[in-house]
Amino acid sequence: MAGRNQPRAASAGRRLLALSVGLAVIVALAATGAVSAQPDGNETVSEEAHVQPAPEPGDPHYEAAADDGSWVSYENPRDEYREPYLGEGSGKMCVTLLNENGDPVIGESVPNTTVTIPTGGATTWHSEADPMTVEFPMDEHYEFPLDGDQFGTSPDVAQGDGYMDAHCLEFHGNAEDATLTYGEAQISGEYADRIDVVGYIQQVPKGDGWETDIDPIGAAEPYDEAGGGWTYNAAENMTHAQVVVVLQLDAPADERFDPTESNSTDPTDSQTTDDDGESASADDMMPGFGVLTAVIALSVAVFARYRS
Repeated sequence: MAGRNQPRAASAGRRLLALSVGLAVIVALAATGAVSAQPDGNETVSEEAHVQPAPEPGDPHYEAAADDGSWVSYENPRDEYREPYLGEGSGKMCVTLLNENGDPVIGESVPNTTVTIPTGGATTWHSEADPMTVEFPMDEHYEFPLDGDQFGTSPDVAQGDGYMDAHCLEFHGNAEDATLTYGEAQISGEYADRIDVVGYIQQVPKGDGWETDIDPIGAAEPYDEAGGGWTYNAAENMTHAQVVVVLQLDAPADERFDPTESNSTDPTDSQTTDDDGESASADDMMPGFGVLTAVIALSVAVFARYRS
């Protein structure tokens, strides 16, 4: 009876050994990074975020703020007043360009590219409207390229998160029953195929301000749903309105990079030396492969012992 059980025991032992070796190799590969989840495509971008703090009191581009902290205003070279001044109707038309991660950028990765937004109604008197155009990269074409802090919140500022994120035209002096209109954004130029029109965010608040506690990508709507314009109504305290056209970069995957990593270096720089001037060991250069070698050696030893 014992003799009949030996083949079954040997077969089971071989299966157990094979399973153990396989698991050991998988664990070792995981330790070396050979078995890993693919990086989230949203972590790579074609242009780093443009970080521009909002102007503070004393800065030439800081204009004013409400005494009750309900709003803040910044100087904008594209802010114009109608002549003759017909009333308190005012508004903004803005463009926000985001990278693939949703961070504000100024279009350094898409030079010689333009977004054009037709405008009508009580906008045509503005020197940069009818249509509104924004050329990329913005810092090569405009003074103070980002003049609006349209999104986010911060306890330190009345509106926005304290960082500039939009390029705007501002209109002042319109009649208090005037209508402003805008058309669908059109992208043209060298890298037009790398910019998506996410949508439009139009707000016609009753009273002061602009709701900034929104995500520009999540809040953007198709043109037909956003409104395409507005009419002021002084009786309902609706004499100010804004629209932001939200754009987002969409470059080929092989032209993106991880913004959290440092600048790439020459591969030969990875050959390091220790204090004695000698080259680093293979285990130092490829962390984790020592684990793989040890596990395979142990597996071979166990197998040899089993065979004996």
